[in-house]
Amino acid sequence: MTSLFEPGFIGPLKLKNRMIRSATWEGMCEKDGRPTQKLMDYYAGLVKGGIGLIISGYTYVRPDGKQMPGKMGIYTDDFAEDFKKLTRIVHGLGGKIAIQLVHAGGQADSKALGRKPVAPSAVKAAAFPEIPQALPILEIEDISDAFAKAAGRAKDWGFDAVQIHGAHGYLISQFLSPLTNLRTDEYGGSLENRGRFLFDVYEKIRNRVGKNYPVFIKFNGADHLENGLTRKDALEIAKQLSTAGIDAIEVSSGNAASGEKGPARTKINVPEKEAYNLDLSLGIKEAVTCPVIPVGGFRSLSIAEKAVAEDGMDFISLSRPLIREPDLPNKWMARETDKAECISCNKCFIPGMTKGGIYCVAKKKAE
Repeated sequence: MTSLFEPGFIGPLKLKNRMIRSATWEGMCEKDGRPTQKLMDYYAGLVKGGIGLIISGYTYVRPDGKQMPGKMGIYTDDFAEDFKKLTRIVHGLGGKIAIQLVHAGGQADSKALGRKPVAPSAVKAAAFPEIPQALPILEIEDISDAFAKAAGRAKDWGFDAVQIHGAHGYLISQFLSPLTNLRTDEYGGSLENRGRFLFDVYEKIRNRVGKNYPVFIKFNGADHLENGLTRKDALEIAKQLSTAGIDAIEVSSGNAASGEKGPARTKINVPEKEAYNLDLSLGIKEAVTCPVIPVGGFRSLSIAEKAVAEDGMDFISLSRPLIREPDLPNKWMARETDKAECISCNKCFIPGMTKGGIYCVAKKKAE
C-alpha cells in the first residue's frame, strides 16, 4: 500500500510526500497582482511545515480575469523579478511550487475591472450581481493565448508546474456548464463544444511549455446545480484530459451558488463529513490513467491516510487546515495529532478582504 508520507510524481515532478497545499486565495499581493514579501514569507512557512507541493493562489492571466483584492496576476513580463524571488525562496528551503492559472470570467469584479465581466454567454452567474458580456470568438482565442503566455512565464520564472483552474464557476467552468454556456457556435451546445475552450487552453499551454513540464488541472467532478455540469459529463471530460496527456486531475465540486455543496463546506466536524469529494474522485480514478487528487474536507490523518493507502488516491489536497496550522504535515508525519484544528468556519478569508491577508480568525480569538 502507498503511504501518505512517501514520494510521488506529477508527471516528471517528484514530490517528497502525498500532501499538497491546494490553491488558496491569500489576499497578499499588490493591487497590480505582484507577489509581496508577505506572501513569500507565507509560502516559506508552508514549506517549513512539511507540505509536498504548494499550489499558489488563483492567478489571473489577463487583467479582466481578476476577482478578489490582493489576488496574484501573471499577465505581464514586468513581474519577472518578483516571481523569480518567490520561487527562489521556496526552492531554497527545499520546497516545490506550482502556479494556478485562472480567468474569473463572469465572476470577476467589475468595480475593480472598470468594465463588465466577460463570459461564454450573457448569463448572470448565480450568487454574482452582474450580467456579463458574451465573448466574441476572437477574444476567446485571445484569452486561451493569455493562459499559454502565463504558463510560459511561470516556467521561465522557476515554477515547478502549472495548474489550470477549471472548477468553481470561473471561465473554463462556465464554458463547460450548460447553465452558463448558451452559445450556438463551436464553443457551445454539445459537450465536445462546451469543452473546446478548456482543450484549447490545455493544448496551447502544452505547446508553450513542452511535454516534459507538468501541467495539471483543478476540475469540478460535478457542479451540484440544476442544469450545471453533471457527474457523467465531468467523467467524460476527465477521460479526454487523461488521453490528451494531462499530468494530474485535482477533483473539487460546486461553486458559489451550490449552497451546502459548495467548494469550501462548513461544519466539517465529524469523520462522515470529511473528504467530501472522494466519491467523485474514485469515479474519475477508475476512468483515467493520470494521478487523481481529491480536495475538500480532509481533517483527520486516518482519513487522509486511508484515501491514499486504501482508496488509491495518488495525493490529497488541503487548504483551510493549513491556514490555521501550516505545520500540519509535519505534525501528521510525527504522529503528534490525528485531527486538524480547523473548524471549517470560513472566517479565515474575511481578513483577506480588508487586512492584507488571510489568517485563522478562530485561532487568533483563542490566543
